[in-house]
Amino acid sequence: PMYGIIMAFQDFTVFKGYTGSPFVGLKHFQRLFSDPLFYRLFKNTFMVGVLDFLFFFPAPLIFALILNEVRKVRFKSVVQSISYLPHFIPLVVMVGIIFELFGSYGIINSLLSSLGMEPISFFTKSEWFLPLYIGSGVWKTIGWGSIIYMGALTNIDSTLYEAADMDGANRWHKMWHVTLPSLRPTVVTLFILNAGGIMQVGFEKVFLMSSPATYEVSDVLSTYVYRQGILNSDFSYSAAVGLFNNIVALLFVLLANKIAKKLGEEGIV
Repeated sequence: PMYGIIMAFQDFTVFKGYTGSPFVGLKHFQRLFSDPLFYRLFKNTFMVGVLDFLFFFPAPLIFALILNEVRKVRFKSVVQSISYLPHFIPLVVMVGIIFELFGSYGIINSLLSSLGMEPISFFTKSEWFLPLYIGSGVWKTIGWGSIIYMGALTNIDSTLYEAADMDGANRWHKMWHVTLPSLRPTVVTLFILNAGGIMQVGFEKVFLMSSPATYEVSDVLSTYVYRQGILNSDFSYSAAVGLFNNIVALLFVLLANKIAKKLGEEGIV
């Protein structure tokens, strides 16, 4: 990783290497900030990351709380097992499933045509990129992400629920006054970690689902790094873009950690 940091401040070439490439200071960062695409790249990365956070962070918690209320053990186990399966589907396969469902000749458009409705170009209209990206992400992660919460739920002292029963508390009161306060340390830790991922939008899924027609909302810093570093072989510039992205992500972690401490929690730093 240190070599990548050094590269961001050099005009790196493969033939000269790290020791022979000239030091150029903040040249590549100045180029990034003056790039006409910078605002769009930063905005899209932030928007995708925030929506990821708003949906991916609470969804596993809500799912775990719902499962915790299920009393039929066999049914609960079946639902848990089914919900974990999408996590093990490779991203390429998952995007293939999305194309089979929402492609021009996919199941959804075939159904629309059979109902006499106009087919929808889901993958060439920018307004559909985020709903498909977020929706498929929730489907893939909700079950696996709930494992941590399910583990925390099993560690809650059962005497707290017994005391709540004696006080006449119903399920909602027990969830609000016993379950959620007991989960607070776990929720805070995951809140901080997830906040750090706001600017860490993964490359693979965005790359597979996007097209030039949707770049207005789907072109993010990670895909820009790919184009500059791999396609254009501009290694130093792509390293600078990646370093900038990581610095912003670190700032989000520190900010989330500070918020947690303000709320009376310990934080992780």
